[in-house]
Amino acid sequence: MFDSSRVRPKFRCAGGGRSLFAAAFLLTLAAFWSTGCSSGKGDKAGLRQAPAVSVSAAPAVEKDMPLQIRAIGNVQPYSTVQVKAQVGGPLVGVYFKEGQDVRKGDLLFKIDPRPCEIALKQVESNLIRDRAQLNNAEGEVRRYADLAGKDYVTRERYDQLQSNAEVLRASVKADEASVENAKLQLDYCAISSPLDGRTGSLLAYPGNLIKPSDTSSLVVIHQTSPIYVAFSVPEQNLPLIKKHMAQGDLKTEALPKDQDVAIPGVLSFIDNGIDTTTGTVLLKAVFPNADKALWPGQFLNVALTLTVEKNAVVVPSPAVQTGQAGTFVMIVKSDMTIELRPVTLARTVGDEAVVASGLKPGETVVTDGQLRLVPGARVEIKKPV
Repeated sequence: MFDSSRVRPKFRCAGGGRSLFAAAFLLTLAAFWSTGCSSGKGDKAGLRQAPAVSVSAAPAVEKDMPLQIRAIGNVQPYSTVQVKAQVGGPLVGVYFKEGQDVRKGDLLFKIDPRPCEIALKQVESNLIRDRAQLNNAEGEVRRYADLAGKDYVTRERYDQLQSNAEVLRASVKADEASVENAKLQLDYCAISSPLDGRTGSLLAYPGNLIKPSDTSSLVVIHQTSPIYVAFSVPEQNLPLIKKHMAQGDLKTEALPKDQDVAIPGVLSFIDNGIDTTTGTVLLKAVFPNADKALWPGQFLNVALTLTVEKNAVVVPSPAVQTGQAGTFVMIVKSDMTIELRPVTLARTVGDEAVVASGLKPGETVVTDGQLRLVPGARVEIKKPV
């Protein structure tokens, strides 16, 4: 027979376990819910109380900006002359100092002129002699002309006198040429500067025997005012350069490292071929260089201005950042929170960036402190020092 008194205690115990488990679960859920709600409120309060990030900022401005090509240039003399001797002899005088600026026509060297003076006197004597003989021969031709007309002398004799006169005329002309050449050789004894420029190292000193056949020069002179700056640009830029050069002179600026002010010049030369090794084309700009700021052999930065873009939107270069999606800037909105804005960068000119699209004049962009910011973060702008 079934004994219900033995089963009932087990049933009650089981029922009591479920009740305890349900109560424990509800208490745990209530505690979790309470804890979650409390934590959410605390986080929101923490965000509201987060301090503003201090950043540097600047407004986007609208102004005219040059379209430039930048390169490394090398300063070259406008012209270079190697001064050499054209006559031989002892060097008796040097009339300048090394590194001195000289003018065209200034006396530089003097070679002993005595051998040339003697040679000049010899050819002048020959000229005097031959002129006297010519005068006598021409007189005979005139006298014998009447006699030959009256048949007092033979025609053969008269023709001989005329031939002698012609020979003497030729001798006189040769003597005149010899005199001019001797004078020229005497002039070559005094060597003058062929241009305005600056002398280099002295390569011959008084007492040296100068030979006209010697290939070495006495001194090298560089013309430095005006002066060239040569630089190369990629061949892709050539069509644009030719287009703007056809419209007028292209301004070129030299930027020496030791100077803060750019030196203005004008593009004057485009090479007639492209260097197939480097894929570049050689250009030259001419600079007045009156103050001798540019020096032959000097390397410097060059900026070739093709045109000027009107009303371009410009921001400081540090404001433009690069991410996985491209370039962007961080905008400071009116409520002092951050907005991340994608932009298209046209070019960079010095420490300024020209923005092609994505930004309007007057909007404020962060220039320093971007690494500490996220979209929506509050900021305060540092006052400029």
